[in-house]
Amino acid sequence: MTDHHQDNAISRSAADTPSGGFPPKEAILRGLRLYFEDLQRAGVQHLLMPVSSGVVGGWTGEPADSNAQRDAATPSPGETGPSTSADSASIPAPEPVSPAMPKKQRARETASRKEPPAESTAVPGAEQLSLLRGTGQGWQSVRLPEGKSREEILAELARQVAQCVRCPALVANRTQTVFGVGNPYAELVFIGEAPGYDEDVQGFPFVGRAGQLLTAMITNGMGMRREDVYICNILRCRPPNNRTPTREEAANCRPWLDATLAVIQPKFICCLGNVAAQNLLGTDLTIGRLRGKVWEYNGAKVICTYHPAFLLRNPAMKREAWEDLKLLLQVMGRPIPRRATPET
Repeated sequence: MTDHHQDNAISRSAADTPSGGFPPKEAILRGLRLYFEDLQRAGVQHLLMPVSSGVVGGWTGEPADSNAQRDAATPSPGETGPSTSADSASIPAPEPVSPAMPKKQRARETASRKEPPAESTAVPGAEQLSLLRGTGQGWQSVRLPEGKSREEILAELARQVAQCVRCPALVANRTQTVFGVGNPYAELVFIGEAPGYDEDVQGFPFVGRAGQLLTAMITNGMGMRREDVYICNILRCRPPNNRTPTREEAANCRPWLDATLAVIQPKFICCLGNVAAQNLLGTDLTIGRLRGKVWEYNGAKVICTYHPAFLLRNPAMKREAWEDLKLLLQVMGRPIPRRATPET
């Protein structure tokens, strides 16, 4: 719009302005109407408006203010569970996907956002996978390479992980990389933090005392076999002294996690502890804020609970973890085993 058009609109509204005061409401509305009519005649069709920056990690949530960041508890070395004191504070959280939410309601909420259909993303059995994180795409948009089984693709990814040298501190500390284990066609994937001493020695995730507890949670608590699920970690290398992984290390290892999930295409994901939940969902909320709700990641329903290592150090929290397992079973449509107890 030219200065001439703008001056005309202003001068016409100013004619109704009382001297020494503000123009009446009718004059302001009339001036705005004339202003937008001039814009339309000038060929202006769209106006840029400021947008709220309340987007965290690819999903919409409340703005991450300083209070929320301060309340997000930082786990101690090797511990993925939050402190119970941090859980009592109030913190804005993104809306979870309720298991009881009707599908029609979600369709109405997204009907106004017409997005082009997602193109198929090939998984060549290599690190060059286009990351799905934060794109809104689901596993149905992933095209597996022809002529290769999921077992073969995961084996190729594991060979490439073994050659990864992105994190010098982890490379110098590791005995070997720890990729993942389980059913490549599993509906349920468990994601932990990082390999520990036993995992680093044996080359498989969750084989120490925490792994034994996880096995009991799967078999006794859920009535499933460990062979029915897939288990992996945020990191594929053991951090020195079992310390908490850094954000940079988690980011460096993220392509391997995304590639693994894209190949398996799970319907359900269970995050074990702060590190797994925060990195997968892209949030600073503690596990105490994230558990007890159903989240969504690329079409998969996500349940968050405490890490088995944390439960070994805090047996009283097993009851809370048991509630999380029951929620997971409910979302999966599976019955609760009769003999299952919080002491599983």
